[in-house]
Amino acid sequence: ADYGSYPKGLMYYLTMMDSWLYDESKPFIHIEAGDTFKELKEDAKKGYFEKLIDEYILNNNHKSVIGLVPEYGLEKKKEEEEARKLFEYKKTLSEDELKDLVEDTKALKEYQDTPSSEENLEKIPMLELSDISREPAEQYIDVKDVAGMKVVHHNLFTNKIAYILLSFNTQGVSDEDIPYLGLLGSVLGLMDTKNFTYPELMNEININCGGISSSAAVYTDKADFSKNSIMYEIKGKALYEKIPFVLDMMKEIMYNTKFTDYKRLKEIIARIRSRFEATMAGSGHSIAMLEGCAQFSASAYYSDMLKGYKAYQFIMELDETFDNNKENIAVKLSELVKIIFNKANVIVSLTADDEGYSLFAEAYSKLSDDMGDEKPVVAQRNYTPVNVKTAYTAASQVQYVARCGNFRDGGYEYTGALRVLKVIFSYDYLWINVRVKGGAYGCMSGSYRNGDMYMVSYRDPNLRKTNDIYENAADYLEHFDVSDRDMVKFIIGTIGDMDTPMNPAAKGTRSFGAYICNTDYESLKKERGQVLDCNVERIRELAPLVRCAMDENYFCVVGSSKEINKESELFDKIQPLIKVQG
Repeated sequence: ADYGSYPKGLMYYLTMMDSWLYDESKPFIHIEAGDTFKELKEDAKKGYFEKLIDEYILNNNHKSVIGLVPEYGLEKKKEEEEARKLFEYKKTLSEDELKDLVEDTKALKEYQDTPSSEENLEKIPMLELSDISREPAEQYIDVKDVAGMKVVHHNLFTNKIAYILLSFNTQGVSDEDIPYLGLLGSVLGLMDTKNFTYPELMNEININCGGISSSAAVYTDKADFSKNSIMYEIKGKALYEKIPFVLDMMKEIMYNTKFTDYKRLKEIIARIRSRFEATMAGSGHSIAMLEGCAQFSASAYYSDMLKGYKAYQFIMELDETFDNNKENIAVKLSELVKIIFNKANVIVSLTADDEGYSLFAEAYSKLSDDMGDEKPVVAQRNYTPVNVKTAYTAASQVQYVARCGNFRDGGYEYTGALRVLKVIFSYDYLWINVRVKGGAYGCMSGSYRNGDMYMVSYRDPNLRKTNDIYENAADYLEHFDVSDRDMVKFIIGTIGDMDTPMNPAAKGTRSFGAYICNTDYESLKKERGQVLDCNVERIRELAPLVRCAMDENYFCVVGSSKEINKESELFDKIQPLIKVQG
C-alpha cells in the first residue's frame, strides 16, 4: 500500500477501525485484501465490472440536473445585504447590550494576546533534543551506465514494484517555447498515437501498470544558484514483470503522439483553461507567492511559466486563438519532441532492488536503440528581474497577500536556523498576528538555499494590515525571546517537517532530487546540525536577513476588487485574475 507521507501503520490502523468498531471479531477484514483482489481479478474476466456499470450507471433512472448560473454584481449585493442585516440587528440592541458586545470583543482580544501559563504548558510531555539523531536521512544514489546513458539507481526494497523516471534536460528549448512544455505534459498520453486511440492507450496503461504521467520541473543547483535545469520528466510504476511494457508505452507516447488531431488538441487546451479558472481563486496564495518570487528569481520565473499564472495566460491565449494557430501549436509540440527526447538529454531515476535493476537495464537497452543521440544546441536563457507590484482582482471577499525578496542579494548566507524560523512564524508571529488577530484562514512562509524568501496569507480579510505585519517581522526577531522549553518545541517541530515518513518511491524521488541539484550528504548534515543547535540568539541573528528580503518589497495580492482598489496606491498594476470570455 502507498500512503504517501502518511505513516503506513497509522493508515492500517484507521482502515481496521472501519470494521473493528462494528464487530470486535473482525478487525483485519479490510487490510487482509489478498483474497479480495484475487476474487476481483477472477470476476473481472467474467464481466463483473461491466454488470455494475450497466446496472448502476447506464440503467440508473435516478438523475439530478443542477444549473449554476453566474450573476454579475452578486458579491456586492451580498455585502449590502449583510450590512443591512447588521444595521437592523444593531437597532434591536439596547445600550447595555452594545456595551457588552464591545467588552466581549475587548476580552477576546486580551485572551488572544495572553499566552498560556508556564505551569500548564509544562504539563505537556515532549522529546529531548538528545533523542533526535544528528544524521540526515540516507541518500540512495548509485550512478550506473546502461547503453551509454546515465541511470541513478535507488537500491531499495519495493515489494517488486519498479518506479521509473526518465528525466530529459530541456537545454535546447528556447525561453519563448518553455510554456509549451507545460502544455506537452497535458497532451502526452491523452491523444491518439500511431498504434492506439487515446481511450485504448489509457485502458492499456491502466490495466497493465500503475500509470504513466509526464510534466516539467525546475531544479536549482545547490552548488551554483545561478544554474537552473528545466527537466521534462516521464514517470511510471509497474510490477517488475511489466517493466518492458512501461518502457514500450513511454516510447509510444514520446515518439508516436498525433499532435495534428486538432479537435482533441482543442478539447485539451479548453479543459486546461477551465481547470485553471476553476481553481485559481481558491489557490490565490500559490499564485501570489509564485508571481512575487518570479520577479526576482529565475527558478520561480520558469516555474511560473510551467504551472503558475503565466502558464494560465499562455493557455488562455492558445484557447482564444486556436482556430488560427492550431497548425503552429502542433508544429511546436512536434519540435519539442525532437529537441528533448534523445540520449544526450536523458538521466534515469530507478527505484527498485537489484533484481528490478537487472530487468530494467535489459529492457532499457532496447528502448535506447530507438532514441536519437544528436546533441541539441543549448538555448540562451534571458531572464530579466523586474519589480512590478501587482494585484489580481477576483470574485472574492478575501485576500491572498504575498511579500517576497532574496536575502543573498544583501550578502547573507542560508542557514538551517531558517527552517526553525519557518516553524516559529507558523506557530507564533504570523499565526498570532495574521490568523488569530487578523482573521485569516492561514499564513505561510518559506526560504530557500538560493536566498528566496516569502510570506503569504490565505483567505485573509486584510491587505495593508497584513503587509505591515510582514514589514515588522524583522523587528519581532530583534526582540525574540522564548523559554528554553519553547525553543526545543520549535526545533522538534522543524525536525518533524524534515523527517516526514517516506515510502520507497518518496525516498527515490528525494535521492534523485539531491543528485540533480548537487546536494551532498555533508551539506544536509550541516543544515540538520544548525537546526538542532538553534537557540534564541541564532534566531535574533536572522533579523537583518529577513529585513533585507522584505525591504526588497516584491509584492503581489490576489483578492477582492473592493479591498484592492481601496489600497490601490500600494500597487503598480491592477488587473482581473480571470479574463471574462465573450
